[in-house]
Amino acid sequence: MASEVLAGEPLASYSGTAPAEPRNTKSKRRNVVISDAHPFDLEVYISQYTGRAAINRLRFIADECEQLAPQALQRAIQLIIQTRDASLYQRTVHEFNSRPSAADVIPYNSEWAEMTHAQNTSERERLETELKTYTSNMIKESIRMGHRELGDHYWSVGDYSQSLKHYNKSREFCTTNQHVLEYSLTALQLLLEHCDYSHIAAYIFKAEAAFAPPEGSKDSSKKSTVIHPPGSAAAAAAASAAANPDREKAQAKIDYANGIAFMAQGHYEKAAFAFSKLNRSLDDWFGTVVAPADIAIYGTLCAIVSMTRSSIKVNYHENESFGYFLEQEPYARELLDAFMNSRFSVVLDLLDRNSSRHLLDIHLNRHVSGITNEIRERSVVLYFQPFATVQLEKMSSAFGMSVSEMEILAAHLIQDGRIKARIDSKNKVLVVKENDPRVALYRRAFKTARDTQKLTEKLLFRMRLMQADLIVKAPKRDNHPSQQQIPSQFGSEVAP
Repeated sequence: MASEVLAGEPLASYSGTAPAEPRNTKSKRRNVVISDAHPFDLEVYISQYTGRAAINRLRFIADECEQLAPQALQRAIQLIIQTRDASLYQRTVHEFNSRPSAADVIPYNSEWAEMTHAQNTSERERLETELKTYTSNMIKESIRMGHRELGDHYWSVGDYSQSLKHYNKSREFCTTNQHVLEYSLTALQLLLEHCDYSHIAAYIFKAEAAFAPPEGSKDSSKKSTVIHPPGSAAAAAAASAAANPDREKAQAKIDYANGIAFMAQGHYEKAAFAFSKLNRSLDDWFGTVVAPADIAIYGTLCAIVSMTRSSIKVNYHENESFGYFLEQEPYARELLDAFMNSRFSVVLDLLDRNSSRHLLDIHLNRHVSGITNEIRERSVVLYFQPFATVQLEKMSSAFGMSVSEMEILAAHLIQDGRIKARIDSKNKVLVVKENDPRVALYRRAFKTARDTQKLTEKLLFRMRLMQADLIVKAPKRDNHPSQQQIPSQFGSEVAP
């Protein structure tokens, strides 16, 4: 079962509602165990990624799975040697050689490290000199490109903070919306690679602002917002972007970043709507940022855990654009079909079998337990809905758990108000609470009467206030016989 995946700690002990922390923060490591019941093919998985995306995922797998750590680190070293990040190469080689499970020691290539470090230093000095020249000449476009090239350089050598710093400085010298859009998308890619979810929303807002026409134009009111519920302004932005292939690709990247940010915050329904809008326009990021199979898994899990069946049917099951991603991960399609057809035991079996795949995902890792528990609870609620009484023994066999575990889970759902029932512990039966319709009718009638009485009292009190105000403001006439009333030219009487 799922509890076998983690060594020494059950899967249900982790909450999936808390936002995921950035990759560089210290967190409690899990020891994911790979077995026939929980398979994971490292070579097939990592072949979907290239460059930094593959390296970061390999290092993450090495942290989370002691069983795959030597293989993952060895593959990561082979990829790092093709980059310009000498410091990361040194750390990874040290991590590999310090592990007791490593069969052979990998020698540290000091010659390559020194040569790479020298080249990086030389190029950084050249770029900084060029930027100083551009700054002294006050050439705005050249200054922008100088900061961008320095950002690219620091990115390639693994200095994320300096890279983001220069990208942000280039924003001050952007002269067109296209420049702002390119800067925002580059920063989003950097944040996603570094798993810095807290700042994604700010750059999404900047990127979406670049889609907006200039102030005062007829279409200026169509500016989209960061949150993308169905039928919002984001749909209009996506429709307008469809006319331009480059804009369509940019919108796809924004939607993916939005989905990851919402998922990290535990807003699974918003994440599901964002993932459902993705299509092949995201191909620029395939491999370098995300794999199509990842999108299929993220979207499917977020949809099942948060959406109604009708929404899942419209946004996922009958969505031809998202069908492309489901084809890349047949397990996600099978999971979606099983949930829609109420085959809940199959749903839980699929989640349990692929739990290693989920736990070793760099973005999904912290949400696996919470999502799995929520799907199990939703499945129990949906299973019980058509019945008046259900035997706990049948429910436990349908969900693959013992009767005592099912009784505890049913009691938890009853306490939360998600199931309107009571448990017959003696006969092990779950019985729906019978509500007398006449009692409910009387309660509604009394409530309506009380509301009507309160409303009437408020109206009468308001009428009295208005009446008193009119009496105070009414003009006082002097009817002394010595004063004559002289009619004015407007027909009113004015005292002399």
